[in-house]
Amino acid sequence: QLSLFRFTVKRPFSTSHSSVDSKEMKKFQLLAHKWWDEEGEYAALHSMNDIRVPFIRDTLLSMSSNYHLGNPLSGIRILDVGCGGGLLSEPLGRLGASVTGIDPVEDNIRTADRHKSFDPVLAKRIQYKSSSLEEIVEESMETFDVIVASEVVEHVADLEMFIKCCSQVLKPDGSLFITTINKTQLSYVLGIVVAEKIMGIVPEGTHDWEKFVPPEELEHLLESNGFSVKTVSGMLYNPLSGSWSWTENTSLNYAVHAVKAGAPSHATDTLPETDTQQRSATAGTAG
Repeated sequence: QLSLFRFTVKRPFSTSHSSVDSKEMKKFQLLAHKWWDEEGEYAALHSMNDIRVPFIRDTLLSMSSNYHLGNPLSGIRILDVGCGGGLLSEPLGRLGASVTGIDPVEDNIRTADRHKSFDPVLAKRIQYKSSSLEEIVEESMETFDVIVASEVVEHVADLEMFIKCCSQVLKPDGSLFITTINKTQLSYVLGIVVAEKIMGIVPEGTHDWEKFVPPEELEHLLESNGFSVKTVSGMLYNPLSGSWSWTENTSLNYAVHAVKAGAPSHATDTLPETDTQQRSATAGTAG
């Protein structure tokens, strides 16, 4: 989901603990009521579920030998960072996961809470909290099996601090899933000029190209903060059909799966990257 996290390096004697940019908050606050309009501003995020949900599900199943038919993610605790209106939290909850969704915009959380309340099963499995990531670190050390940060890292000011916070709240051997936008000339032309200014696929002003993250930079940050990067896959959006597909080309959107280092004696088994991509690409949406 689109998020508003802006991390600041804490200075000595600073009394401010806010990591959220007020300008970005206002921007997304205006759209908070539109999260569940599948034809509206967030249509591309709705259709992204068709590939990001199976990617998360299949990757986690490939790492586990025991799962429940019908509720394959049962027993797995997921933190959805920058959850927005709950577009990704809900399908993960339907797969059996226990999901905590956080977002600093209270209106987003209100929208997400209202929407999940229509489904008694989701109401039990998902909890939402208006919070930034660093605000929950102390109470949530090594709490979650999985963190999902989908369309979030291109909105943070201090990416390394964000990654460190992810590591702190993840259990050893826990999985981190990220989807974001590469910093290329193509992503500027298509992601901002075409998508925002010409076609209106996302609201104008949503993205700042300077904050887009190349996969090499993200991989380096992850590896230097105790993660092992398992998969990097390109994602392609077709504005004519409104659908997403996997591609080898990462010059626009891409997805990353990384695993936090565990005890040295314990090796994490994952499927080869191509298997995961193929399974993800052919699986239908679980939402």
